[in-house]
Amino acid sequence: MKNILSIILFTFCVTGCENKEVEKINAPDCIVERINTIKKETVRNPPAKVFSMTYNGSTVYYIPPSCCDAFSELLDENCNLLCSPDGGITGGGDGRCPDFRKNISNEKLVWSDDRK
Repeated sequence: MKNILSIILFTFCVTGCENKEVEKINAPDCIVERINTIKKETVRNPPAKVFSMTYNGSTVYYIPPSCCDAFSELLDENCNLLCSPDGGITGGGDGRCPDFRKNISNEKLVWSDDRK
């Protein structure tokens, strides 16, 4: 009886246990923490994304607006908010970095929410 129970438990674990790999994100810890916070929220529409890029010679991280009249976020490597380049009621952001689109390069997708 013990052998049958052991076989059943082993089979259940092998077929039913998930082996979730930890997602590796190439970004500063504070950006990874920000992503983990987003993962705890309800799924955004459109899905949340985080981009890295160079802006005025520095690496920055851009999080597009989550919805409607929400602002985007442009963060430095220490997660300090530099500005909101777009979003808001007018769609033009907070006006603190009007040259954003003209002065970015090396844009790379860091993370995209694949939840449904």
